[in-house]
Amino acid sequence: MHYEGKIYRPWMEANSLLIQTTIGCSNNSCTFCDMFSDKKFGVRKLEDIYDDIEEAKQLYGANIEEFFLIDGNVMVMKTDFIVNVLRKIKEVFPNSKKISLYSQYNDFKRKTVDELKQIKQAGLTMAYVGLESGDAKILDDVKKMMTPEEAIEGAAKAKEAGIRVLVSIIWGLGGKERSKEHAIETTKLLNILQPEELAPMALAIQPGTELEAQVERGEFTLPTKQQVLEEEKYLLENLKFDTFYWGDHGNNEVSLKGQFPSNKVSFLNVVNGALENIKNKDEKIETFSW
Repeated sequence: MHYEGKIYRPWMEANSLLIQTTIGCSNNSCTFCDMFSDKKFGVRKLEDIYDDIEEAKQLYGANIEEFFLIDGNVMVMKTDFIVNVLRKIKEVFPNSKKISLYSQYNDFKRKTVDELKQIKQAGLTMAYVGLESGDAKILDDVKKMMTPEEAIEGAAKAKEAGIRVLVSIIWGLGGKERSKEHAIETTKLLNILQPEELAPMALAIQPGTELEAQVERGEFTLPTKQQVLEEEKYLLENLKFDTFYWGDHGNNEVSLKGQFPSNKVSFLNVVNGALENIKNKDEKIETFSW
């Protein structure tokens, strides 16, 4: 099995076999991210990917059921290329039940609905998409290279093609100064996108990133724990669609996981309890009116 550089996968994919199809990320400019800083983006040769799939069968047997395609936005590859990889996995592992990959909403946007349907029919189960924020200014500040409008267009195509999407967002990405806008605009955009699954995680400053330098220069002020919890509270109070909520990332202030909105009351009880604990310990509590 061939892997180049540091390897990442979502925490939900802990049991999946990782197949490297791209090297790095085609964007690779986000100020908060260092995941692919050691790589120049490229697409692996199809025959090399095939060799890895065949080798995986030799190493682990033919009964593997879950696969995750790495590196970064795999959906950026040409449609025929993705289809060929998916078909090869299904051919070598006929018992496969789940094949997922990283994508961006702009990757969906650049493809036709027919192309996305071909990818779905070839075996794609789900795409993991980093939205990060619904606020246009924050998206521009962190160099996401995507607008809310582009996200809406890409999401609509994915839905029409029947591709299940898990969206990730980052609590605190607006810093202390733009926490309110981050929460409101992200919730508003999510209510339009309506992803089948949602994975929020709190911001962690990664060494060597542009965002770390901004923090050191005083250009970005980290949000307080209270602000991060208030952001999550606002979202939980105002989401208006059914989704599976993966709020159990290790960086989060509280751990929440389950179907939404059926768990809305219990989720809010946990968040409100954490906020109350902060208020009992900190005399400098701030008042937010959203």
